[in-house]
Amino acid sequence: MFAALPEEIHELGRAFEAAGHELALVGGPVRDAVLGRSSADLDFTTSARPEQTEAILRSWNRGGGLWDMGREFGTLGAARGDLRVEVTTYRTESYDPTSRKPQVVYGDTLAGDLSRRDFTVNAMAVRLPSLELVDPFDGLADLAAQVLRTPVAPEQSFDDDPLRMMRAVRFVSQLGFAIEEGTAEAIRALADRLAIVSAERIREELVKLLLGAHPRAGLTGMVELGLAPQVLPELPALQLEIDEHHHHKDVYEHSLTVLDQAIALESAPGSGGPCERPDLVLRLAALLHDIGKPATRRFEAGGVVTFRHHDVVGAKMTAKRMKALAFDRDTTKQVARLVELHLRFHGYADSAWTDSAVRRYVTDAGPLLQHLHRLTRADVTTRNKRKARGLARAYDELEARIDELAQQEEIGRIRPDLDGNEIMEILGLAPGREVGEAYRHLLELRMEHGPLGRERAEAELKAWWEAR
Repeated sequence: MFAALPEEIHELGRAFEAAGHELALVGGPVRDAVLGRSSADLDFTTSARPEQTEAILRSWNRGGGLWDMGREFGTLGAARGDLRVEVTTYRTESYDPTSRKPQVVYGDTLAGDLSRRDFTVNAMAVRLPSLELVDPFDGLADLAAQVLRTPVAPEQSFDDDPLRMMRAVRFVSQLGFAIEEGTAEAIRALADRLAIVSAERIREELVKLLLGAHPRAGLTGMVELGLAPQVLPELPALQLEIDEHHHHKDVYEHSLTVLDQAIALESAPGSGGPCERPDLVLRLAALLHDIGKPATRRFEAGGVVTFRHHDVVGAKMTAKRMKALAFDRDTTKQVARLVELHLRFHGYADSAWTDSAVRRYVTDAGPLLQHLHRLTRADVTTRNKRKARGLARAYDELEARIDELAQQEEIGRIRPDLDGNEIMEILGLAPGREVGEAYRHLLELRMEHGPLGRERAEAELKAWWEAR
């Protein structure tokens, strides 16, 4: 299987060998090749020091790109045509108890380098150019058993790099593997040590987990192993709450089910459709949509439990948590907005909306309308089949009305019939607060009545101005 590597890779192996250095393909690409999967990453490890690696790469890539942002950690990258490789000097690394950054020390042997890898399934290498498989920790056996186990004692491995504990649950999501019990016990014991790892590195692992094939299993692992309080404390907090709409399950289980159902509603990869799989914004919104419930739980007369305004509270909590995890502003804004809007449809299910209400629904969702459609449908987890069918019919009707109005008017981007310049010209105003007030008045009329036409809009504007 490794003989099928591009000829340029075999050439690279011969170049390192000719210079008196070892080179081996390592980690994920080896694992994926054994599993019959393709890997976009080609990661190598070498006995050469960075300055020696650089000289070989510059000769090999024939003037192609070379980058050394990872030189501090012994890593250099190069490109030759469409082929990109990263080569890292044999190394060991560990964390100072008070530091968020790994300390790197170069090593001398391939076996020593492999021993510092996170899991045995990633601690296999293929020497180049000989194509000899090196598997000192029985990674092949663990691959066959679909088990995650550390090459060295798990306590040592996780103490050296606490982020490996998050990688464990990330691989549960991506590969569908189970965590070996001794490894799981070490995570439970050392979960608090994750606090020294930077938010950016934790976020990267969380995103990979959420985009994996089995995110529910990964998230469940986070909670059961005690990692969630360090990463997403709002998630285990949901286990304490009973959902007033779904008495048969707590909000935690409900949220995971909504995530599963939202994923099922994603568009096929490569389809070009909305919410193409995997969709991070949709998955985050599905997971977090009810995190405001613990803060808003109230016990009413007759034993009724309510969570009033948990949508608004949850949106604020979502933004705060995502900011703490160093998510970008745009993703944070989108997810928080979906959380805020996720209950809006329930008013429609009780009684059909006016055209004005439908316009507001579309306008408030904006470019997130397709995400909101999917989140709302996914949020139905009742076991009452009759109720579920009724909600589905109601949402079918709402989507049909949105489509109908879209054919009649530009419902997706509603604007007043007059723009700011026209308002100033008609009323003889200079730019200022009053122009904004007039604009908002006309927008409100447009929402309520649909397109007015220029003549009626001008008359309404003048009437509003005179009444002030």
